[in-house]
Amino acid sequence: MEFRHLRWAIVVSQHRSLRQAADTLRIKQSTLSRCLRNLEHRLGVTLFERTNGGTRPTMEGKEFVDTARRIVDQTLAMTVRIKNRSRGESGRLTIGIHASFSAGNLRATLLEHRTRFPKVNTQLVDGPKDHLISDLVGPAIDVAFVAEPNPTWKGRSLLLWSERVVVALPKSHPLAARGVVHWSELREQTLLLTRYGPAPELLKLLINKLGSSDSCRLFHHDVVYDQLLTLVGAEWGVLLALEGATGAAYEGVTFREVHDADGPTRLSFRAYWRQANSNPSLRPFLDLLRERYPDFSAEPGTE
Repeated sequence: MEFRHLRWAIVVSQHRSLRQAADTLRIKQSTLSRCLRNLEHRLGVTLFERTNGGTRPTMEGKEFVDTARRIVDQTLAMTVRIKNRSRGESGRLTIGIHASFSAGNLRATLLEHRTRFPKVNTQLVDGPKDHLISDLVGPAIDVAFVAEPNPTWKGRSLLLWSERVVVALPKSHPLAARGVVHWSELREQTLLLTRYGPAPELLKLLINKLGSSDSCRLFHHDVVYDQLLTLVGAEWGVLLALEGATGAAYEGVTFREVHDADGPTRLSFRAYWRQANSNPSLRPFLDLLRERYPDFSAEPGTE
């Protein structure tokens, strides 16, 4: 019994006319009639009652057609799911994030991907840069967004955007009255730190700008950035962050850009992934990244 024979029996039951069913299927009426007789012979039952008034399913024929319809519908649905999966239009995508995305390019990218591919189950994983790179190798995640280059990575990467460095201040802090804050003004400040997000990169940047961090009072907390921002509002200290963290409002917190002699300080972001990753959902996501952030430094014809 072939799959098409099930479909043909369904069409015959719908039209109750061999001629009309054959026209709909674009086959000869004799071919359709022979198919039905072969089915009846194999099953040992009469599926259709043929009269001058048309072709109607018998009681056994109704049961056969109902079962055939379920088989056809389930098969077609399965085919669609498999095709969508193979094209990356469904399935699962695990993304490592390295910074807050209440505003900025990362937020916009994730929202656009969700709009284009609503059937992809996207899971986000937060963590320090080294952990995300390790998870890529694992491979526990498919792609990671990381601030600043990683020279040890042997897989693929794409330069994306850059974000300005900001400092989160209590609204009562004297520096909150300024339009911008300079790196030198962070001396003697109580600086809140965490191992999550871009905090290690921002601390390296502070040391580079000030010569050392000895002049700052450093307090490490094993919490995520959002909880540190709550502590800033409670006047526990100040926090270096990136502009992607400025989209959410935190009680008692204000943000100011951090400048040096040349103006705003920025950190660049890259997307990292393994060349051998076979997840079909990854390719459309990478295509979206290349569309939004084309790498003009790449040679023509390279990916």
